[in-house]
Amino acid sequence: MNPEIESQPRPRVLSGMRPTGALHLGHYHGALKNWVRLQSSHDCFFFVADWHALTTQYQDRQNRNSIERNVYDMVVDWLAAGIDPEQATLFIQSRMPEHAELFTLLAMSTPLSWLERIPSYKDQVSRPNAEGATYGLLGYPLLQAADILIYKAAHVPVGEDQSAHVEVTREVARRFNRIYSPDRAILPEPQELLTETARLSGLDGQKMSKSYGNAIAMRDEPAVVEEKIRTMPTDPQRVRRSDAGDPARCPVWPLHQLYTDAATRAELQQGCTSAGIGCLDCKQPLIEAIQREQQPWRERAADYLANPKQVHWIVEVGTERARAVARKTLREVRSAMGLNY
Repeated sequence: MNPEIESQPRPRVLSGMRPTGALHLGHYHGALKNWVRLQSSHDCFFFVADWHALTTQYQDRQNRNSIERNVYDMVVDWLAAGIDPEQATLFIQSRMPEHAELFTLLAMSTPLSWLERIPSYKDQVSRPNAEGATYGLLGYPLLQAADILIYKAAHVPVGEDQSAHVEVTREVARRFNRIYSPDRAILPEPQELLTETARLSGLDGQKMSKSYGNAIAMRDEPAVVEEKIRTMPTDPQRVRRSDAGDPARCPVWPLHQLYTDAATRAELQQGCTSAGIGCLDCKQPLIEAIQREQQPWRERAADYLANPKQVHWIVEVGTERARAVARKTLREVRSAMGLNY
């Protein structure tokens, strides 16, 4: 292999999650699975977005009391899923005041209209209680831009609903470069990497979400998973065991499409539409498939939970590694703006 090609730096990826505690299968298939794949081919920076969590939960006393626990529960799930701190940099947003400084500097040249047009902000201010539309919520996309640009990330893994935020980040970088550094672009414009599974169905057929109470946690015990799946609603038109069903009407079927192979699905579909099997027969292969996927997660998590200092150390090392990169970018930004005195 050509040594010059071998020494080329890997493209950088930046992504984060708001700390809501232990993660569920929707988090894994919507983001974490992609993170695990990317870490072997990219220079990955993954962060706990605890400042972002405050944009909508600042009045929630219970959230304030549990935020530290939520942060480390989430990091444990990242590690359990296969995120390797030797390959990826893991850090906490609020430990990085450099993000806040770049946010402030970018705010000086970012038009207010760019932030006001973001769909999440427009939705919030249109609600009857507009008090919820804080300056923090208005500035959310710009803080997110600072999170990305301070590491000069080439790619940002997101779902389709976050594409608008990455587009704003590109516009912010483009405007900054044009105003302050027209001869050499300091802040590169990142591109989004759309995740393959943007939406995972929950126990009731809606999008899997903790707030809906329809989630299967990544580290749920096998008996809990079995109980949750066995009590899931099925085809509403299949009232009796002898009634023929239709998988297209069944909330269980979208999970089968993710977890069971084509041959198993064909057999289950034939059994359902002919009333040859009952709904519990259909659910059993799904239960077993989810339990198989979760087993290594629970085993890895048990090791980290038994040694919480190790988790704290991983985050501490990652935060210092991220700080070195962030400070270098800030020096360039300050210099371009005439603030290097």
